[in-house]
Amino acid sequence: MSNDLWKLTAVQAVTLLKKQEITPLDLIEASAHRVAEVEPAVNALPTLCLDRARDHAKRIMVGGAACEASGEAGWLAGLPVSIKDLTDVAGLRTTYGSPLFANHVPTKSHPLVERIERKGGIVVAKSNTPEFGAGGSTFNEVLGRTRNPWNTSLTCGGSTGGGAVSVATGEVWLAQGTDHGGSLRGPGTFCSVVGLRPSPGRVTRGTVSNLWSQLSVQGPMARTVADLALFLDTMAGHCPRDPMTFDAPAMSFSEALARPAAPRRVAFTADYNGRLPIDREVRDICTKMAVRFAELGCLVEEASPDIGNIDEAFLNLRSQHFVVDRELQLKEHRDKLKADIVWNTERGLNQTPSAIAWAERERAAFYRRMIEFFETYDLLVTPGSLTPAFDVNLRHAETIGGKKLETYISGSTLTAAITMTACPAMAVPCGFDQYGRPVGLQLVGKPRGEAALLQAASLYENLLGLHRLLPIDPKPGTVPPSTP
Repeated sequence: MSNDLWKLTAVQAVTLLKKQEITPLDLIEASAHRVAEVEPAVNALPTLCLDRARDHAKRIMVGGAACEASGEAGWLAGLPVSIKDLTDVAGLRTTYGSPLFANHVPTKSHPLVERIERKGGIVVAKSNTPEFGAGGSTFNEVLGRTRNPWNTSLTCGGSTGGGAVSVATGEVWLAQGTDHGGSLRGPGTFCSVVGLRPSPGRVTRGTVSNLWSQLSVQGPMARTVADLALFLDTMAGHCPRDPMTFDAPAMSFSEALARPAAPRRVAFTADYNGRLPIDREVRDICTKMAVRFAELGCLVEEASPDIGNIDEAFLNLRSQHFVVDRELQLKEHRDKLKADIVWNTERGLNQTPSAIAWAERERAAFYRRMIEFFETYDLLVTPGSLTPAFDVNLRHAETIGGKKLETYISGSTLTAAITMTACPAMAVPCGFDQYGRPVGLQLVGKPRGEAALLQAASLYENLLGLHRLLPIDPKPGTVPPSTP
């Protein structure tokens, strides 16, 4: 039985743990068995800590109901999870995907990891990421490439690619990740799992150098929306180390899913009023599948907020973010940083204060337009990505819809634009293209509207039933030809 436990959802596994019908050690062994089976094909969890996990499990089993957080929302009761290799775990090699930190072992865990472990989550592995999380494909010089389990010749996306693969294949039940321009949503789309970018402040980032920037957030990935809500309950809440955080809601996100309400009016746009290139089949699939919200009683209309020049504004503010994080490393170790990071940081160093000020004004104006948009609509739906998963050996898609990309982040504007609004957004699977590559939708909720967003996603997920295809065994394949 223990070797089949990896097939359970997180909610099912936690229910059995609470009833003491299984133990955390049972789940760790099931996870270890599954990792041994699939890792050679996908390289999602290159750093394991099974002995550390077993020690933690024994402490939980001794504490039982007396554990401090056992009655709190998001109590995981000894469920194994993966932590992205950007996030410190005490005593466990944490490389950030960089040769500069190839042998780095932190002595203290990130505040979010401390929260997850206090709430009964057991860290069994670190998931792979691009160098410092910069990239739409998951690979680095330290730990290699992570492959898409639906077709191992393809990328899993980035930068929470290892996390997405670890839940899609059943190596773990939940995965922690981060999102700047789409790093939880892109891999979710490419791997047919759900990934949520929460509102800034919903989940602690710890004490980061970009302390007041809302661009990067921490968040959950899972196979089902109910599992995602559970893990968001684990993560959410005020943290004194992060001044942007606020208290968790009085009603947990899991409770909110028990009485889901469908959105009244849903807006769908494939490309923000023709602003973006998009793969033709992705457009067709997403357009067809967005209309299915009508089966939930929703009024579905084609409509888009005016994004203005938010793509350029995002690039300016992202570059400034890189200056804060990477300027000192660039001075001392330029030859050890990958080209994308050097480019983004130097772009920030060379831009004028006026360029940053313009970007802030553009972001503020876009936010005001989004607030007005949500006075009419309850949910915004877009494709989860402009293109299906591409060759695992590429840094990024070279062309989309027949158009050559200008930069490595040009293919992320669908998600990066939403980053600039501070609205919660998530990836939800919606189908497959002619080559069997997953296609997904991005669902965008009102500011701090995670509960309503998760409710809509849960109703839609149950309508389609695609979550029942997971977890999967990795499948070999070939790279499909480029399409217009």
